[in-house]
Amino acid sequence: QDFKHLRALCLSQGLLFEDATFPAHISSIGPNLLPEDKLRQIQWKRPTELQRNPFLIIDGVSRFDIMQGEIGDCWMLSALGSLTLQKQFLENVLPKDQGFQDNYAGIFHFRFWQYGDWVDVVIDDRLPFLNGRYLSVHPRTSNEFWPSLLEKAYAKLRGSYQNLHGGYLSDALVDLTGGVQVQFSLKDPPSDLEEILKAAAKSRCLMGCSTSGHARRNIELRNGIVQGHAYTVTGSLEIRYKNGWKHIIRIWNPWGHGEWKGPWSDDSPQWDRVEPQYREAYLRNKNDGEFW
Repeated sequence: QDFKHLRALCLSQGLLFEDATFPAHISSIGPNLLPEDKLRQIQWKRPTELQRNPFLIIDGVSRFDIMQGEIGDCWMLSALGSLTLQKQFLENVLPKDQGFQDNYAGIFHFRFWQYGDWVDVVIDDRLPFLNGRYLSVHPRTSNEFWPSLLEKAYAKLRGSYQNLHGGYLSDALVDLTGGVQVQFSLKDPPSDLEEILKAAAKSRCLMGCSTSGHARRNIELRNGIVQGHAYTVTGSLEIRYKNGWKHIIRIWNPWGHGEWKGPWSDDSPQWDRVEPQYREAYLRNKNDGEFW
């Protein structure tokens, strides 16, 4: 599908685009994501029906724009969170030639790396709702729609929203960059893992991590970590602590809430032993899903 051609056609006819190849229909959700009665209740709404003044992007793109919906695609959203930290890769995936302000015709497009090539995926902007709530990822700012539309394009690429329900973080990282992925098991980590992380952060790699467990049953442990869940690594830091140095890692949960409760978490006593200017610079004590 040629985005520019289709948009021009819709504009010339005064129509909003309706994508016959990924329709506003149960087939695009997938037969097993929800019970049948709920599938029949799904409504599709355009951002222009939801908000008087929708935008694709407001004040740039950030991981904090993303809040995971009912679909278990944390593996894809944690990769997306990582992508927002590397603006030079973002434009490959999120082309700038679109929005709700100029030449709006209900059509958008996004690019993903597939088998050695960037593939352009065209969608209409009808989003699935169940009982008035987003089925898909929803924006923290109610009138910013890039996360929901990008997720829809990825669902189309994969065949349905159901096919996003459970997957591998490493696959999504490759699909968003065309890069090469490397994995380390933390059961038996390399002895120089700290150095690897520092080098990866310095060379602007995208990084994520995940916990073992069943992705379809997200069990939150007492320490705040969720089993069978994917997270984004958003920082790596050596910090002065007591009389020495401590290497700490910052991690973000694509739910947009739900954080680690142990050492170095937002309220932990470790931060009382850190010099005030570092505490000021690095500690964001908010329930935004991000923690050290």
